[in-house]
Amino acid sequence: MKKIFLIAIFISAVVGSLATIITIKIIPEREKTANELITEFYDIENAVYISPHSLRQKMSKGEANNYTLVDLRSQQEYEKEHIISAINIPAYKDPNTSAYDEQERIIRQFNALPKNKEVIVYCYSMPCMTGRKIGKMLADSGIYVKHLGIGWNEWRYYWDLWNHDGETPTKFEDFIASGKEPGVPKATEFPSPCSEGGFGC
Repeated sequence: MKKIFLIAIFISAVVGSLATIITIKIIPEREKTANELITEFYDIENAVYISPHSLRQKMSKGEANNYTLVDLRSQQEYEKEHIISAINIPAYKDPNTSAYDEQERIIRQFNALPKNKEVIVYCYSMPCMTGRKIGKMLADSGIYVKHLGIGWNEWRYYWDLWNHDGETPTKFEDFIASGKEPGVPKATEFPSPCSEGGFGC
């Protein structure tokens, strides 16, 4: 009886394996249509990216407690200047040396952040890969962060480039801090083209 049971288990395992191989090799996955790929692209973009307009709007409304903003640049660069309200979890040991080998520390520091707040990361500039690499590292460890749509350089040096015309009276100096502390944004209302809800900036 024991032999028959073992043989039955063996045959079941072989048949199951063959079925899986046949499904993978013989029945190819259907290619997605262009429209499906476009939909997937926008789903991903909207899930990952945070508009700098909406972030600045939260700051202006005194809602800095609703999110955790993380500057991934080196401590040296952070202390010189950073986006106001940002904390520093450096992915760089100094401006020229990455700290990707400090994966355990980075994951530990992100894991210690409040769980009830949206976590937004930023690095040097829009094309900078640091935020993407750290985001992937964290996602692989079950920690999910969003990505600011621009980087430090655009926030600090190209303020008028990404702000709407009606918003340019705002001054970047009001949204920058120096030193070891994150800083607290001043709550100041100003006209904004950004609506509330899903179709806001």
